Amino acid sequence: MAFATVGGITLHYRVDGPAGAPSAVLLNSLGTDGRIWDGLVDRIAGDCRCLRYDQRGQGLSDSPPGPYRIGDHAGDLAGLLEALDWGPTVLCGLSIGGMIALEAVSRQPALARGLVLADTAAVIGTRAFWTGRMRLAADLGLESIAADVMDRWFGPPFLRDRATDAAGWANLLARAPLEGYLGSCAALRDADLRPSLARVTVPAVCVCGSEDLSTPPAAVRALAGQLVDAAYVELPGAGHLTPVEQPGQFAGILREFMGGRLGG
Repeated sequence: MAFATVGGITLHYRVDGPAGAPSAVLLNSLGTDGRIWDGLVDRIAGDCRCLRYDQRGQGLSDSPPGPYRIGDHAGDLAGLLEALDWGPTVLCGLSIGGMIALEAVSRQPALARGLVLADTAAVIGTRAFWTGRMRLAADLGLESIAADVMDRWFGPPFLRDRATDAAGWANLLARAPLEGYLGSCAALRDADLRPSLARVTVPAVCVCGSEDLSTPPAAVRALAGQLVDAAYVELPGAGHLTPVEQPGQFAGILREFMGGRLGG
């Protein structure tokens, strides 16, 4: 295990892949941690150097008192990249991870060569949705929302054919630090990145599962249209956690983006 202190926050991180290979930073979604990328890293670590970390409030990183803001997460990312002398790189973010990548690049364009934005948008959900989610989680615990969240995380084929895996992901959510979960829910509740999208000029690809209920295809397609240089790719049958459900297809998208759009 490896740790770095950034702005007084201890962050847990992991590096896989050969030194000198093209690099990517993997930013996970709400209620998960860096393990969400295991299937993807297994497929790309032979020819890509991958950095993944647990965001504040998740995994083995610190869970300071909330509420958090997307800007807090973006500052953590920029500080970690500076501490590790990592970059410019490809930022690959899922859901809130995509928002963090967008915010970080809008502030510091030199951080990234390109963006892979999975199942994310400039605005995710409504204030009412996040306020209700936070109240329920705070009153009854994360286990109380797990069944609903699984229906949002995964498409019907995954829930039907991989029920045991879905149960394990529900355990991951239920055991997440509650303080950190609520802190990042607040960040999502308050975030509206639309005013800053024009400052994001690096090449991007926006990926979405066709069955995503949290950031539906129309929202992710709209994000691609709002960015200066972005393509849109849809993965049939997948829900919100596309790298978990279809890691092979996702790896192909990432490889094509890094080798084609970015030239290796």
